[in-house]
This record gives sequence, C-alpha cells and structure tokens, in this order.
Amino acid sequence: MDERPEAELVSIPPTPRMSTPEILTPTGLRSPRMGGSKEGKSSTTWTPASLASPRFLSPIGTPMKRLLVNMKGYLEEVGHLTKLNPQDAWLPITESRNGNAHYAAFHTLNAGIGFQALLLPVAFAFLGWSWGIISLTIAYFWQLYTLWILVQLHEAVPGKRYNRYVELAQAAFGERLGVWLALFPTVYLSAGTGTALILVGGETMKLFFQIVCGPQCSSNPLSTVEWYLVFTSLSIVLSQLPNLNSIAGLSLVGAVTAIIYSTMVWILSVSQTRPPTISYQPMALPTVSASVFSVMNALGIIAFAFRGHNLALEIQATMPSTFKHPAHVPMWKGAKVAYFLIAMCLFPLALGGFWAYGNLMHPGGILNALYGFHKDDIKRGVLATAFLLVVINCLSCFQIYSMPVFDSFEAGYTSRTNRPCSIWVRSGFRVLCGFISFFIGVALPFLSSLAGLLGGLTLPVTFAYPCFMWVLIKKPQKFGFNWYFHWTLGFLGIAFSLAFSIGGLWSLVNSGLKLKFFSPN
Repeated sequence: MDERPEAELVSIPPTPRMSTPEILTPTGLRSPRMGGSKEGKSSTTWTPASLASPRFLSPIGTPMKRLLVNMKGYLEEVGHLTKLNPQDAWLPITESRNGNAHYAAFHTLNAGIGFQALLLPVAFAFLGWSWGIISLTIAYFWQLYTLWILVQLHEAVPGKRYNRYVELAQAAFGERLGVWLALFPTVYLSAGTGTALILVGGETMKLFFQIVCGPQCSSNPLSTVEWYLVFTSLSIVLSQLPNLNSIAGLSLVGAVTAIIYSTMVWILSVSQTRPPTISYQPMALPTVSASVFSVMNALGIIAFAFRGHNLALEIQATMPSTFKHPAHVPMWKGAKVAYFLIAMCLFPLALGGFWAYGNLMHPGGILNALYGFHKDDIKRGVLATAFLLVVINCLSCFQIYSMPVFDSFEAGYTSRTNRPCSIWVRSGFRVLCGFISFFIGVALPFLSSLAGLLGGLTLPVTFAYPCFMWVLIKKPQKFGFNWYFHWTLGFLGIAFSLAFSIGGLWSLVNSGLKLKFFSPN
C-alpha cells in the first residue's frame, strides 16, 4: 500500500480485477509543467525540474546542486499517478507489502524444494543414468529461465503490477481466455500439492512415531488415515496466519529443514551397503506401451519437482515497488540464491538416491527406501530426526501453497460483499480448504503416480505459459530469433504436458493400487 498523503494521490475510477496497478512510473515522465503548450508543439516554459539541468547547475556549488537534484527526483515521483485497488488491502497475498529479498529467498526455497525432491530417484529408476541426468538438467535451466521471465513481466507495463499468475495470464491472453488457461492449473497445483503434502506428512508422522516409540508402542496405534487427520489439523492451525508476509518465518523454517533433511537422506543412503541385487538399467516392463507410459510418468515427476512458478508473482507482490526501486530487483536476487541452493539439494538427492538403490527404489521415494532397507542399520535418533524434519517442512510448505487458494476464496467473498473478511469467515475458508485436501488425499493415496499426473497437468504453468506471455506482452521482432525461441519453448511445453499427463494417468490407473509405503513390522 502506498502511504503517501491523500493530496498526492490522483482519484482514479475503479479498475477491473484483471490487474492491480500500484504506481505509474513511465521512464522519463516529468511532473506537470506550469505553462501549457499547444498540441503538437514542444514547450519551453520554465519548470522547477529545469533547475536541475546541466546548464543551470554548472555555476552552482555542490550543496545547492545536491538540493536541486533531490528536488528534481521528488517532483518526478510526485508527478506520477498512484492508482490503488482497495480490495487488495483485504486479501492475503497483497495485504502486506513490506517484503524484501530475504523474504523472497525464504518463500522461493520453501516452495521450490520439499517432498517432491524425494521422488526424483523414482524417476531415475525408469530413465536410467543418462536420460535421468539430461532430463533433470534441462528441466532445471528451462524453469529457471521461465522464472526470470515471470519476474520481469510482473511490472512489464509501467504503472501496473500483475500480483497473481491469473492476472498476468489475462493481460497476455485476454480476460476470459486467460482465466480458462491459468486458473485451473494454478488452483489444481496448489490444491494438488496440499493433498500430496498431507500424504507425505501423515505417513512420515506415522513412521516417526513408530521409530521413537519402538517396541513400547501400544497395540492399537493410529491408522494411516488418522495420521493424515493429525497432520491436516496441525496445518489448519498454522494456516490462521493472516497473509503471505506473515508466514516468512515459517518459510525460513521450511527452507532450512528441507536443506538439512535432503542432505541427510542422500548421505545416509550412500553411506550404507547397497542391496546385492541392485541394477542401474531402466526398469523392464512387460509391454512396450507400459514402458513408454512409465517413462512419461517419470518425466512428469521431474517436472513436478520444479513446481512453484505459480507463486512467483504472488511472492513479488508482497514487496514495495517504486520508480527508482522496482520490485523485480530484490525478487530476482532472492530467487537466484534460492535456486542455487535448490540445485545443491536436488541433484545430489537424485543421483545419490539412484546410486544407493537403483531399480530397487521404492515407489514412495528415497525416504521410504532408506527406512525399508536400513532401519536396523542406522541409529534410531538419526533416522527419527530426518523424519521429523520432513514433517516440519511439509507443515511449512502447506502454508505457502495454500495461500493462493485462500486468496481466491477471499477474493470471491470480498467482491460480493464489498468488505474484508472477518476473522471467522477467514478461518472458516481455511478450515474448509484443509479438509478438502484431506478428503482428496484419503481418496487418492498414491503419491508417485499422483506426482506424475500433477507434473503433467501443471507443466504449462512453469514451462509453457511464461514463454507465450513474453511474446504477447513484450512483442519481440516477429520471425526473429527471440520470437521463434519463445514460441518453440512454449509449444514444446504444451506437448510435454499432454504426454506427461497421459503417462501419469496411466500410472495412476494401472499401478496406483500397488503403491503403498513400507509397513514396518
């Protein structure tokens, strides 16, 4: 929110919900001149800003020069239009705008690394060494480039801030088509990730309890579904924090725990004796079609490992932005640090996990393989610590991925009532979202197949749409290299999305019923 006096704000009619203009700062715009000029002719009328011209400043001493230059900057800032959307002050994503590069790094790390990294060795089991490494490397650099595109497009039009992914899609594809193209995959990604987090968090809590309790466990332990309910209840309690900036501390905790446990898991895996029947050849399936669909599902798992672009604009929207200090500068600084750390976690985890277990990798991921093969070889305290860190990370990650869903619910309410949500209405929405994810998780408890399907259906959000948006908004030279490059990347992303979705759906239907976590005795 701009905190300037009301006298400095220009009254602007209400703007459509498509975007949230905040500060109009076109390059080179000066404050209104004191004397008017005729249309089509330049004016030579004296203005206060002309005091800061080099010709006028040359005979004046340094103190006066500094004063006039500062006055010039102030006049230019005041001369810009400040357009505000009151509804944004009521919504979780844009309620607070005091973010910075550190917050951006925390949120991006929390969104970009987590339980999905534990599934990367599963993809390698179907792809093998060469194609696994090639696919993971291409996906990493491709999504890093599209993240840079989104950061730049956040304020592509002077004076407008596209605070949400759907708003940017509307600006690029049109209001109606943008909603159809972007709303489903972004909401599906947020809700699907929340469901997957409940599956991972609940199952990991169950295993953590069994490790800590050991032989002294009661004869009637909680079932897996009951552990899902425990995890969901904890997530709902934490979700009562009001806005995206208020969960920066949770994002920091989630980022730190993700880095620690991902490092612990692959180090523990490679330090143990490998199973004697291990093989690094891609898994052989009975038919060619089954092999093809499994490869597509594996590539979908890799794509799902880099989900998080649906939150990039939202994270950037929490930062203040002015003509001299645009929000894309701290956002990109934080994102670069975050993705360097993400690479340092994902690549060793994928390579180390596949080296340790090969084609014996458990469908539930490396954490379940570690528990299944080495629960008697590793100290209970070390193993319990790794599982506890996974639980904490899942609780933190649930908050940031649920925030766009909370924002959508509250946007619909505030649009209809023209007033902010009360604390009871806001709490009700968050309880409802949490239990919807819980019921979906109970109905579809097949993590690796669900991850492949999620990766395929939401792949355009990360790999395709940003390329199309760049062409439609930036309008590079037609038929030039830039034009061809972005169209090609975009259409490749759409083609991969269709293929990976088919592979994920096939895996969910044909082998999903066989995917169960290790049941410790």
